[in-house]
Amino acid sequence: MIELRPDQREAGRRLFLPDRPGPQTGLHVIQTGLGRLHVDRWPEPRVAAAVAGEDLQLAGDAAAIDARDLRSLHFEHGTVDAPEPFVAHLESAFPGLWRWPRVIARLNGGKAATPAGIEIRRLGWADARAVGGLHEDIDWISQTWEGPQGMAGSGLAFGAFAGKRLVSVALAFTLGERYDDIGVVTEEPFRRRGINAACVARVVDDVARRGRRACWSTSPDNAGSLAVAARFGARRHRDDVLYMVGFEEAP
Repeated sequence: MIELRPDQREAGRRLFLPDRPGPQTGLHVIQTGLGRLHVDRWPEPRVAAAVAGEDLQLAGDAAAIDARDLRSLHFEHGTVDAPEPFVAHLESAFPGLWRWPRVIARLNGGKAATPAGIEIRRLGWADARAVGGLHEDIDWISQTWEGPQGMAGSGLAFGAFAGKRLVSVALAFTLGERYDDIGVVTEEPFRRRGINAACVARVVDDVARRGRRACWSTSPDNAGSLAVAARFGARRHRDDVLYMVGFEEAP
């Protein structure tokens, strides 16, 4: 497949439209210039593969590629968002593929009080070191922005600080045209205190101010995540599935 330069990526936009609630990897790499966008041909691609961090999204005509094309992406570990016609190619290209059930919801806004002793604010370039100091179990939060500096400098992330320590981050994880998919993480000692919900409230409000709708993706058995979404008027849009590449067992 052909990897497009950022200035060529608009050619692939139509393959990811119309956007709907859920992961927005394809539109994210087109609009931000981050990650990678591969197509079968240019300037009139029939199929596209977008990679941001450890997220891959496939769109277009599955008949225009095969398993060899997918292997050429050198995507060895992460999640794949793909319509059903691509699944046979995925299973051939990535032995041991896992299916990860997902719940996709739209958020309608809501409020959450900031816990005592916590400051929540929009992150900026100067906060990159604090983002880089997050525990390795949750540092995935910056992957779609190519790391702490990109995420902190995006202007779309909000962080909760206990003193000088960054303990929670929420942001637009991927940017669509109409929908932004929200991500949030919180350090283990600070969970179950309402800090992540307070951060999410800031992001949901910010998404609305930019004329978009916030959406939420989670596992159907993740009670904590579902509870946070419910606080923001979550409306179930659909049940979906991601495909897990390079995992020894399902999450």
